[in-house]
Formats: sequence, structure tokens, C-alpha cells
Amino acid sequence: MGNMDYLISKYNKPVPRYTSYPTVPHWENWENSTNWISCLTNANKNITNELEGVSLYVHLPFCESLCTYCACNKRITTNHKVEERYVAAILKEWLQYQQIFDRKIIIKALHLGGGTPTFFSPKNLEKLITGLLNNCELAASIDFSIEGHPNNTTEEHLTVLYNLGFKRISYGVQDLDSKVQIAINRIQPLEQLQQATSLARSIGFTSINYDLVYGLPFQTLESMKTTLQETISLRPDRIAFYSYAHVPWKQKGQRLFNEDDLPSPSLKNMLYQRGKEMFATAGYFDIGMDHFALPNDDLFIAKERGKLHRNFMGYTDIKSDTLVGLGVSAISENKYGYAQNHKELELYYRDIDENKLPITKGYQLTKEDSYFKQGILQLICSGQMDFEVDYQQVMEQYSLERLKAMEADALLVLKPNGLVVTPLGKQFIRNVCQALDIKWLSSHQQIARFSQAI
Repeated sequence: MGNMDYLISKYNKPVPRYTSYPTVPHWENWENSTNWISCLTNANKNITNELEGVSLYVHLPFCESLCTYCACNKRITTNHKVEERYVAAILKEWLQYQQIFDRKIIIKALHLGGGTPTFFSPKNLEKLITGLLNNCELAASIDFSIEGHPNNTTEEHLTVLYNLGFKRISYGVQDLDSKVQIAINRIQPLEQLQQATSLARSIGFTSINYDLVYGLPFQTLESMKTTLQETISLRPDRIAFYSYAHVPWKQKGQRLFNEDDLPSPSLKNMLYQRGKEMFATAGYFDIGMDHFALPNDDLFIAKERGKLHRNFMGYTDIKSDTLVGLGVSAISENKYGYAQNHKELELYYRDIDENKLPITKGYQLTKEDSYFKQGILQLICSGQMDFEVDYQQVMEQYSLERLKAMEADALLVLKPNGLVVTPLGKQFIRNVCQALDIKWLSSHQQIARFSQAI
């Protein structure tokens, strides 16, 4: 533990989560969608059969109550009349994309996130999905998934979604200890999770994921052990064991509990290790970046075959050239760049009403950006990265010293043509990624604050 305490002290610094490269703070404010449309046009000119399908992410921001730990973009309301206007706006936004693409769109994946997607009625979810799929083709192997709240996911929700092609659902569990639940304002009995899980399986869902969070207020090793025992006993196919990101300067709700009640960095690490050990004992395999899966799960199979991918929705076995994000704050991506929608619902509606794509910021990738983007994705998905001669000089200038220091700490092994992250280094993968973040390393100003690495 002594060596781990040293490593935590050394590397527990504010670090990006690397859901993109370059990270969002390096993106530019865009006055319109011209740059993003250019990225889409370039993608249309360079389609391969393997990647021609489009992945869709739809952000549904509404929640009936505030979970104080949450760092997602959300709008708290109990007024369900907001559903119809929002569904109409999403479909209008998607129609603009259909007009930009000069081919019939093939849908490979569709994910509903939030917020609380099951805030929406089954009827409105059906209207949303059927509208999105209208005039599109479905790929031979599709992946439709939704994030559900165990407290409000009904049998009717699940039946409607299953009939539309959904086979995956992710339930936000976070923690099952009553003291922790009160602190984060997420009261969710185990019985409710059991019922929601049983319903999904009986209806035909073949993949169930639980989201758990370590580092929340009042968590202890004993309380975490109990939560893990109870969730593992329900045998979800996947478990995402996320590190709590404490960013109260961005999320005011996180100021509603005392920071002294948060686990220390050392205890937080022990909570993670406890989880990792219990998952392994129960037959779950470490996929990477806090994700675990049973050996018959598609994510594990993809990792074993070297086919694992990652985007803003997390790990996936589906690879497509373009991810289109619909809804407030949603992020889109292809190999030419990124774009993000307005975070404010009123600005999102304004642009939709004016028949504009609601883009507020984005980034067009250079050749160098694309190389380091792929390298960081390699690290996150496979734990290794190959170096190319064309970029050797820039890596030596910005990265080599940091990488050698990490090698001395046994976090990675440098090779003549690349690097391999060690088992110990996997816990510090965000730090390793930062050592290859040329945009961050070459910046002479502090452009943003991030959550701690541990």
C-alpha cells in the first residue's frame, strides 16, 4: 500500500477523461454549423463499406429530481408536458441531418441517454424512435440501448422499447446504502432494481448493465462490499464502476453535501480495489476504464478479438464512421472533427425553430490530431500504442520525459516502436493518456479544470 499511496499522491491530479482528443476545452466556439457540415461532407465522400452506418446518440435531459452527484446536462421538472415539444425538436434536428447526407442513412446503433430517458412516456419514446428510423435503413447487426431509472422504468416502457428493437438497458444504481442514497438524493431500494432487472429479462432484453459509482459521500469499505454483493447477485451482463467526478465549480448540486464526507484518495482507491477484486471473483473481466463484463458479453468478445471501440457513449463493439448527437448538449463526431449542441435548452429550441443545426462549438481535426486521437483510443481500448516515425519528433519533444517517468513508476513499458501499459498502470490510464496529449502539453495556459485522476 505504501507504493500505491506514493503513486496516488503523485498522479492524483486534475486530468481529462479523454472521451475525445483534443479534449473539449480545446474546441472552438462556432457561430454556426458550417464547419461541422464540412466534416459531414468529407465523411460522405470517403465512405467504406465497414463504416458506412451511422450511430445515433439522443440526449433526453429531463429528470423529476436532482441527484446531487450528477455532472450530466439535465433539466429538473415534474411537468411531463415538456416531452412532446422536445421529441418534435429532436425529429426536426434529425431531418436536417437527413437533408445534409447525400445517401440513405444506415443506422448501426442508437443510444438514448440523459437525464432520465424513462422520464418520457412509452408513447412518446415510441414516437421518437419511429420518427428517427423513418426513411432510414437498419444495419444487419444493430445495437439499440437506453439508460433507465429503476424507479420509473415500467413494463410498458420495456415492452415498447423491445418491440422497437432495443435489447440493451443500463440501470443507474450508483450505490445501495441508504446513508449514501440520502446524501446524493437518489433513494432507490434494492427491490426496485430487482424488479426492473427481472422485467427486462422476462421481456427479452439480452444485455443489462449497472452503473455504480465509487468515491461518493459516506461510502465505506463495508458499505461498498454490501452494495457490490447485492448488485453482483443479480448477475448483470456488464458493470460500469465509475469514479465520482467532483466538479462543484461546474455542477452546483455537488455543493449540497460536505466535501469532508467524501472518501480520501487513499480510501477511494481501496473502494475501487475492493470492487475490482469482487468483480473478478464473480467472473467479470476488466474491459478497461472502469468497465467489467461477463465472458459471454459482446464487449468482452470484442476486446478479446481486438475489435473494441470507444466514443462519447462509452465502450462499444460497434464501429461507425459517424456519430450524430441529437438534443441539448449532445456531441457528434466523425474522423474529421467534433461538434457540440447548445447546453442551454432555450438556445437549442431557438436554433431548431429557425431550422438551424444547434451547434455551439466544435473542432476540425488536423492530421497530427488524428494520429494522437487514434493513439489515445488504442491505449484506452487495448492498453498499448504504436508509434509512427512521422510523429516521433513531436512525441520526443513533449511526451518522452513524462513517459520515461511513468516507466520508472512501473506504469508502462516503453518499446522502440510503442508502449504497453502495465496492470498497475491501468488504474492511471488517464495520466498516461495525458502524457500523449500534445495539445495539453504544448498549451501555455490553464484552460480548464478537470476532476481528479483518482
